[in-house]
Amino acid sequence: MNRVRCAIYTRKSSDEGLDQAFNSLDAQREACAAYVLSQAGEGWNALPDIYDDGGLSGGTLERPALQRLLADIAAGKVDIIVVYKVDRLTRSLLDFSKLVEIFDKAGVSFVSITQSFNTTTSMGRLTLNMLLSFAQFEREVTAERIRDKIAASKAKGMWMGGLPPLGYKPDGRTLEVVPEHAEIVRDIYQRYLDTGNVRLLVDRLSAERIHTPVRKMTNGRTFGGVPFSRGQIYAILKNPIYIGEIPHRDQRYKGLHKPIIDRQIWDATQTLLAGHVPGSRRRSNTASGSLLTGLIVDDSGEKLIAAHACKAFPNGGDNGKVRYRYYVSQSAHHGTSEGKGLRIPAREIETATIEALAAAFDDPIALMARAGIPLELPGMDRIFSTASATAATIRQRDPKTLRAIIASIVVHPADVRIELFTAAVARHLSVSAPPDADTLVTLTCPVRMTRTGHRLRLVQNDGRSVAAAPPDASMIKLLVKAHKWWAQLQRGEITVRELAEAEGVVKSYVTRVVRLAFLAPAIVDDVLAGRQVATIDAKRLAFTADLPTNWIEQRVHFRSDSRV
Repeated sequence: MNRVRCAIYTRKSSDEGLDQAFNSLDAQREACAAYVLSQAGEGWNALPDIYDDGGLSGGTLERPALQRLLADIAAGKVDIIVVYKVDRLTRSLLDFSKLVEIFDKAGVSFVSITQSFNTTTSMGRLTLNMLLSFAQFEREVTAERIRDKIAASKAKGMWMGGLPPLGYKPDGRTLEVVPEHAEIVRDIYQRYLDTGNVRLLVDRLSAERIHTPVRKMTNGRTFGGVPFSRGQIYAILKNPIYIGEIPHRDQRYKGLHKPIIDRQIWDATQTLLAGHVPGSRRRSNTASGSLLTGLIVDDSGEKLIAAHACKAFPNGGDNGKVRYRYYVSQSAHHGTSEGKGLRIPAREIETATIEALAAAFDDPIALMARAGIPLELPGMDRIFSTASATAATIRQRDPKTLRAIIASIVVHPADVRIELFTAAVARHLSVSAPPDADTLVTLTCPVRMTRTGHRLRLVQNDGRSVAAAPPDASMIKLLVKAHKWWAQLQRGEITVRELAEAEGVVKSYVTRVVRLAFLAPAIVDDVLAGRQVATIDAKRLAFTADLPTNWIEQRVHFRSDSRV
């Protein structure tokens, strides 16, 4: 008879009574051992190892004894796990599904002695899931009661804990002003009203060695003593606690604490934040769809402002003109860049930004980990639902949502980095912001800048354009001309010299164009569909030297992009 190794796991949520000679953990273990002994005829044998978690909640898997048990399971030391009740193992349905997956991979069974459950059967799995659903329901109801209590307390102006804003320290259910820190906050507000520019304000604070003051948390850990970041400055300038109010979701209540900032200064600051956006002095920028006005800078910190150019085009736009939008370096726009400024097509960088941001909200767990936001397993359904709605809103190019989340967009030659407000990310996931919510989250878009002739383009790493573009009419006309001329030459209707004279071009141009009749079908299909890599245009097609005759080599040739 094969020996079946049984590991007994016990847990108690509170540490009350654990100091007694015979406590709840002992009772659980004794009952489980008796059950294992009753199955001795089946070869069951209790392992001598003790897996006891006393004073630990079942809402988390971070329990020492449970982790030791999982390690022994992975090492192949356990055949069956025996518990007194299912909730001794976990109270979370999500955690339970993870544990069952681990058990299945290791070929380990799970038995609850008081509920006659066995995970080796489908009925046992169904029953366990139902039981744990009720346990999770109880936890969610408890969480709702806590949230309601917090909302009611904040409506009375109480401070409900967490990291207090700079300038305050906790004082029971309210906040007490720290005079030396409050002076720093007042100075920041005044400096912003003087400069009207957060980036310049941060630079000046750093130059004057004005850093975040060192503060001590209740657990004894200290933080601060570092230069202010733009995210921290934005958080300070937008925090209504400084005018004596307590925010809760989209509501504000009169707080029990004293204000640090006068209402007049606050109102002026908010007006400046909302209306004084660099690069948006002309209202037509916003009206024409320049969503990222005032948010884009290059890797040296210079701002890119919204601009446009109108070109005549048959049947295009108003009065036969087509409007092309760009984001242009401020110095280049004013003619002081000496040719070094950027000029990026607006559609390309807007598409790259929107897709990267929406993709981040498509995977809320990864986004929360990147932002340092702790997972809230009981509310994951709500988080996924909110994240999906936010992603959809972003893809609809909602300017209010984009500006609420994005702090800045930094264009580097090899990528584009999007900096997000951590607090805004948490708000758009319907979760609580982490203690360091004044920091920024950075997303990196795998796109780069490349030149097509004299034009600067933003392309994906495989060379394709970021934004889906309509087919290039000039390239299509060139291909049509190539096939038409080749057909005439092939039929012997005309010579190269005669064709050049008839078209008013030189013979070498005819020869170059005719070569395009032998382009690889895949390249032609891409051109017709507008899928060609961004570095291919009509000029490059016609004047490429040493065009390969092999179709595979042609595809490789036209995918080798020139980098900035």
